[in-house]
Order: sequence, then structure tokens, then C-alpha cells
Amino acid sequence: MAGTPTQPTSRTRSWWGWGWTEAQPDDAECTAMGALLPGTLSRPLPVPRIRDLAIGSPAVEPPRSLAGLVSDEPRDRAAHAMGKAYRDVARALRGRPGRIPDLVARPTDDRGVADLLDWAGDRQVAVVPYGGGSSVTGGVEYRGDAHRAVMSLDLTAMGRVLEVDTEGRAARIQAGTPGPSLEDQLRPHGLTLRHFPQSFEFSTLGGWLATRAGGHYATGRTHIDDFVQSLRVVTPAGTSSSWRLPASGAGPSPDRLFLGSEGALGVITEAWVRLQERPRFKASAAVAFADFHDALRAVRTLAQSDLSPANCRLLDAGEAALSGSAQDGSAVLVLGFESADEPVASRLERAVDLARSHGGRYGGSAGPDGSPAGDAAVSAWRSAFLRMPYLRDGLARMGAVAETFETAATWDRIPALIEAVRTEIGEAALKATGHPATVNCRLTHVYPDGAAPYFTVLTAGRAGDEVALWDDLKAVAGEVLHRHRATITHHHAVGRDHRPGYDRQRPEPFALALRAAKGALDPRGILNPGVLVD
Repeated sequence: MAGTPTQPTSRTRSWWGWGWTEAQPDDAECTAMGALLPGTLSRPLPVPRIRDLAIGSPAVEPPRSLAGLVSDEPRDRAAHAMGKAYRDVARALRGRPGRIPDLVARPTDDRGVADLLDWAGDRQVAVVPYGGGSSVTGGVEYRGDAHRAVMSLDLTAMGRVLEVDTEGRAARIQAGTPGPSLEDQLRPHGLTLRHFPQSFEFSTLGGWLATRAGGHYATGRTHIDDFVQSLRVVTPAGTSSSWRLPASGAGPSPDRLFLGSEGALGVITEAWVRLQERPRFKASAAVAFADFHDALRAVRTLAQSDLSPANCRLLDAGEAALSGSAQDGSAVLVLGFESADEPVASRLERAVDLARSHGGRYGGSAGPDGSPAGDAAVSAWRSAFLRMPYLRDGLARMGAVAETFETAATWDRIPALIEAVRTEIGEAALKATGHPATVNCRLTHVYPDGAAPYFTVLTAGRAGDEVALWDDLKAVAGEVLHRHRATITHHHAVGRDHRPGYDRQRPEPFALALRAAKGALDPRGILNPGVLVD
């Protein structure tokens, strides 16, 4: 049974910053935030305007047969020039968005994708696949001048749930389907994909697959990989369509080749994905810790238990204060459980008891089963989680550096890794700006053998040089991660920003195989040049 896409919203998507234009902080809120961070500007930078950008005429013109799929409108082109990382926002605020694509294409089916790739290959036009545009690692922009023109390939016109198998709890879904529309189309069937990244409102299934995105849930199926039954991928060398199977031991998985390939090997156009029944029972709570290391031990014990919390997010004291979860210097562990078929209050109670045995303090009961969580700290964290990208943009308007990065490492390395990141980035920021930096940490995902720390960096920028400052700080972070054998990214993808770290992390024989695959599938080198391989 096919689904019906959600009707477009009347709100306006910001072309330069996160989310909806109407939700961006106003000048007064920006100024108030800047006052909390010494060394920022006295007044916010103006909101950038498309008419102030130097957007020239396209270097190429599509053939008449494809003209209906392609736009060269300035707003379309500007909105597809970058992702939504801090460095993208800062560049837009300074009028330096980088190379703006010549064309924006919106195919409606696989045939359109293939025809666009054929034309682009003949004309040496770089093709940058674009899902919801929420990349925070430079994954949807073109850097360089090796191609005569650039086309952004926007798949959001391919946004339907095409088929639902209720017996097998799976669905065939087009890659351009945004998160909210995907869930709306599954809801009548009582099913859910249950994959909710922070970018959920603005990202697409294809984007999640192409970047191996991580969802909100802390244990169990944390990455989109875990939900995939099969993929359909259009490449310049032909279309790859894998069998839909519950499992297979038939050689290397073809799906694994394209998961995380970020559009460099082909364009994912649809997928069969595993679904679940929608949860009916929910309960959550927050546990405070005076000592962050006690909290780490509690989280490790939880991850190695059979409780499988849906949420097991540990906030250090700085992150807890920033989110409003605690203001007394405590670290806060946000716990949540859910189930489609049985109450979860007893599992939450066991988890809280376990946390208490490691020094945790629990000051209130969770919301009743089946109802929204009643714990104030949980609610504060959830609100801050959704609002934080908008606040980042407000701080960027004040000339501040406000950005995050994430990683993952084994438990034996986690304490030293977190301490090294805090110390070395703090020292580098102070040396570069003369102002102290705030470096907070939270654990977003936990596993029996390790965890995924997620860091927030806040510091005054250098007026007009904010991007270079952040690049320097990110380079320091990359060195720390490499030294501690922590991954360059747990769920934000490689893009262009993480290429140096990825090149150092991957084994050289695998790099050889990846280059060979690129050469075979994209012989003219038009697909997302610079991502994963040269």
C-alpha cells in the first residue's frame, strides 16, 4: 500500500541557518546570549540576504528533455550551496558561502536520476546528492574547480512510502522522504521506523542511509544500518538493486558498499527498511551524580545489562547547566524506556536502582506509564535538545564559535579521551582568542564495549576569522581523537571536513578497494567529488 506524503508546511526554511526562519532567535535574544560569552560582538551580525551574494549565470544549460527537472533560481542555488554546520552558518553570515551550484535538479523517479547523471557525465558537471541539506561535515557542497559546473541533486520530490509489508513489518520507501512525512505515512499502519536523529525534522531517509546516521535511541538499533533490508542505487555504471532479505551470508554485502558512501558511489533512490510497532508504554527519569566518573561507571554498567534503555544520555555538569537539567554542578543521567507491548516502569526502576548503587541521586518519580515524562530535568533536556541548533546560529551572529563534534571509543579509553579533549581544546582556544572556552561533554549512545561522547565548544571568535578559528580547534580535536584511537565521527559522517581524520583511520588496503569501486561505478568522477576518496 502506498503512502501519501505530508503536505508542505507554510513556514519558510532558512537558506543559511538551521531550521525554520520563524524560529531563529531575534536580535535581542542574540545580544542576550552574546553577553554571557566574554569577547563576543556588541551587536549581532545582520541576517544574510541572498541578493547580496554574487550569484552569476549558470555555466551550463540543461537539455530541453531535462529542463522541467532543473532550476537555476538564485534562492534554490543559494539554499543548496552548503549544509548546516557552524562553519557553513559563519560563512553565510560573512557573505562567503563558497561555490554556489549552477543548477538544482529535482528528479521524480529513477529514470530522471539516471538521465541527469548521463547528461552530467557527458558535460563534466559535478553532481552533489542532496537530501534534506542538514549535513554538518561539508557533505553537500562542492569545493574546488576541477569541474566546469556543479549540479545539486535534490531528491525530495521522491518522498513516498511505496509499499508496506505489515506481516514482515517492513516498508519500501523513496530516499527523498523527510523524517516527519515518513512517520506520518507509516502511522496508519501502526508502525514506525523508530529512527530519530536530531535533524529528524529536516533530513531524509536517503540522507540517513548515505551518511550511516545515528538515531536518538541510545542502545540497541542506534544506526540506520540496523534497519536496512535492501537498497536501490542509481550509479553512472548502472542501477544496483539488492534482494530484500532478513539476513544473508552470501559474500560481502552490496548494501554495505553504499551505506555511508555519501553519494560518492551512487545515488540511493529507495530502500526496504525494517519497522516496529509504535510504542504505547513510556517512562523516563533523571539521575544526578556529584562525580562524573561515578556516572560513567553507572552508564557502563547499564550498557552491559539487559535493560536496553531507549535513552541513556549522560550530561556532564556543563552540559546539564546549559540544558537547564541541573544548576548545582551535578552531572545528569537522562533515562528513558519504551515498549509496544508491556509496561516499562519496572525496567526504569531497576535502572534507577543501578544508578543509585554508583552514587546517583534520584529525586522524583517518572511520569506514569503511557504518559509523557513528568520529570522536570528530562523535559528541560528535551526542550534544549531541540532548540540548541537555533541558539547556535544566534551565537554565530554574535561572532562566537559555537559548535559540536562527536566520536566513539572503547570504555577503557573514554575517561582519558574526555579529559584530553576538554584540556587541549580549552588551552588552544585561550591561546588563540585570549578568552576561555567552555567545552562540555555528553554521552549520546552507549554500547557494552564503549560509548559515543559528544562535545560542545563555546568561545569568543576572531572577528571576520571565525571559520579559521574553528578549523584550528577542530584540528586539535582531530589529533586528540587519533591519539586515543577514537573514531573521527560516530554518526555525523565524513563529508569533506572529516576527510583528514578518515584517511588516517581507514586501513590502506580498504582505501585501495574504495578507490577501485569509485573508478568502476563513477568512471568520470562526477559524483560528490572530494568525499571519501579523491
